[in-house]
Amino acid sequence: MTTAVVASLLGVAVVLLGSAATGVVRPRRYVTTLDFYVAARAVGPWRNGAAISSEYTSAVSCLSLAGLIALHGVPMLWYSVGATGGYVVVLILVVAPLRRSGTYTLSDFAQWRLGSPLVRRLVTGIVTVIGMIYLVAQLQAAGGVLHLVTGLPPWAGGVATAVAAVAVALTAGMGSVTGLQALQFWLKLLIFAGCALVLWSAWRWGMAATPAVPVPPAVPRPVQEHVLAGIGDPSPLGVLSVLVSCALGAMGLPHVIVRVYASPDGRSARRSVVAALAMLVAFYLLPPVYGVLGRVFAPGVPADAMVLVLPARMLPGPVGDALTGLLAAGAFAAFLATSCGVLVALGATLSPGTPRMARIAWIPRIGRFRGSVAGAALTALLLSWAAPHGSVILLVMLGFGLSAATLCPVLVLGIWWRGLSARGAAAGLVVGGGLIAVLVAVEGLAPAALVAGLGLPVRYPAPFVAPVAFLVMVVVSLATPGSVPAGVSRKLARMHIPEGLGEPGIDRSSRRPGRSSC
Repeated sequence: MTTAVVASLLGVAVVLLGSAATGVVRPRRYVTTLDFYVAARAVGPWRNGAAISSEYTSAVSCLSLAGLIALHGVPMLWYSVGATGGYVVVLILVVAPLRRSGTYTLSDFAQWRLGSPLVRRLVTGIVTVIGMIYLVAQLQAAGGVLHLVTGLPPWAGGVATAVAAVAVALTAGMGSVTGLQALQFWLKLLIFAGCALVLWSAWRWGMAATPAVPVPPAVPRPVQEHVLAGIGDPSPLGVLSVLVSCALGAMGLPHVIVRVYASPDGRSARRSVVAALAMLVAFYLLPPVYGVLGRVFAPGVPADAMVLVLPARMLPGPVGDALTGLLAAGAFAAFLATSCGVLVALGATLSPGTPRMARIAWIPRIGRFRGSVAGAALTALLLSWAAPHGSVILLVMLGFGLSAATLCPVLVLGIWWRGLSARGAAAGLVVGGGLIAVLVAVEGLAPAALVAGLGLPVRYPAPFVAPVAFLVMVVVSLATPGSVPAGVSRKLARMHIPEGLGEPGIDRSSRRPGRSSC
């Protein structure tokens, strides 16, 4: 067993076992179901911001983005801007009003705002699909990383990540996950920044190996290279498509938006997102560093593998092996943080019979939450084995695109337009989600000639489908004013009037004494 394998196995084991122990050995105790799902709405801005940053900087941020910069050059630098810029849109349009609504899942918000069980079911289905896409991406990336650095079969990395994530999520819900994710963000930032500093210094001071001779990268057929939002397309339209997907899709990612509900009030939720923006800006300075080094020392290496291959190419020997082990550990911290967040969001969404602001009969509902978490993890594992193993960023951007075309219009119009009707929301969700599904199917299954003939919407669906979904919701809502829910003015006032000036949007009820058995 080589030094690189030992270092990688040790780093991965420390991250997975240490993370599981953090959540399992001393779990947080809560009194009500609400406390369990949203950490008692008592997460401070900086800790919440670190948790948001941690689950957002997933496999794509840590590995694929740097690889794309190495393969395709300067235009890919805009991807970091898009990944961070999505939170500016979330901050301006969504954060505080959504927190003041008093709900604690996107499905609850849809039913509270629109009063429609059908819309709730549609949102639940879309949240589940997006969550599964993200989970499959993390598990496949974990399997690929472990196989690359140790030679173990790909399923081993996915199983290890899923088991650790389930252990944390089942123990004490959002409380355990929040603390773990905040810690993992700083761990990831320290590892990736430290390794980048060492590698950059070795290059600048002439201690690195001789740079590789540039080799033109192998380019997959266009159908696979442009699946959803123009991934890897350096043209202005391709880059713009990615930026639109990130800007509109970030607000509908279930594992990210659930963080809004964990804040004490709307002001604290806004401060959490501002803190997350500052942390993300710091983190997204690192992929360009790895991308530049990879373009010099590891040309032609697949995007998802480039960061892990780079240390051995630049510093062959013990130092390169140690850096590879550290980067593998940082990557698994990213996989685990995102997986935990997705599992908690899915568990809260899929738990049957969970009413908004539940305060009674909480033990069986938490049992259903745990069953939903375990079922989601098992389903994602099976899908990760059955689905083709391609680029992780394609899966993640699929989630962004679906969110931009469905959940984004519901949130924006539901928060800012009193005329949104239940039928309009349902129609927009069906049209947006259906068009994304059809275009992705055409892109992936149809002959290249047919894809080229159908034009730009197939290659870059998000910028075309999202406006269509907005338009459908508006037109159908105007045509069906009778399905606008009663009391909509009061609900909008609740979302937009700051706490203390009007009807509070937070739960001020005293909690029952005692401790839960969670």
